[in-house]
Amino acid sequence: MRVVLGTLWMMTTACLAAPAPLRFSVSDSWAMPMVQLEDGRPTQGILYDLMLSLATQVGRPAQFHVLARARISTAMQNGDIDVRCYVTQAWFENMSGDYTWSIPLMVQRNLLVSTQEPVQPVQASKLAPQSIGTVLNYRYTSLDPLFASGQLARDDARSEEQVLQKLVAGRFKFAVSNEWILDRFNQRMPVGKKLHKVAVIDEQKIGCTVRNDPDVPVQRILRTLLRMKMSGEIDEIIKLYTGETPDKN
Repeated sequence: MRVVLGTLWMMTTACLAAPAPLRFSVSDSWAMPMVQLEDGRPTQGILYDLMLSLATQVGRPAQFHVLARARISTAMQNGDIDVRCYVTQAWFENMSGDYTWSIPLMVQRNLLVSTQEPVQPVQASKLAPQSIGTVLNYRYTSLDPLFASGQLARDDARSEEQVLQKLVAGRFKFAVSNEWILDRFNQRMPVGKKLHKVAVIDEQKIGCTVRNDPDVPVQRILRTLLRMKMSGEIDEIIKLYTGETPDKN
């Protein structure tokens, strides 16, 4: 009996001593250099390194939940996710739940991309009615009026990588892409087949949002993200994967 009680005590002590994991959402639509997914698990990339470093500095093990983008908000509302990164308040009109936003950590540039280099400058608002490549459940705030009016129509794919593959295959003339993902994609394309940056659609300041809960060290997370940004750590992570020093924001 003493052995059994001793074993139970040791197990209970170990459970109490182990810090709860910090649970991050990972969108299954992300691609490198943001995140590399292998067998449904993130293994490297800008956001993977950022979140892993954040958890380590906060003193919690990192736990990654790979979800379809449309399911992430519900997961946070249900308390299944603690931190969601690579988001901006502009993407949410009525974000339910109790959350705190971090400072902006990086700038995302969405580009209009084509297989052909245009002779004249291109403006999305002046394109003839047509479908363009987009990512399922992604919101493109500057293009929403054009989608609503019917001037442009979305041709959705599940990931940014698939959008660019469909563009190469000739499914449409133009697509919208994150600049870093486009640059990474072009590295694998042969000379003469690389995709062209036609126009800047928008620039968004991107950060993280943290679920307000007594079990989540919200202020420690926010302070750590601030320190990571101010120290240059986040910019160094970005440079590691893109070869570029980000613009200060």
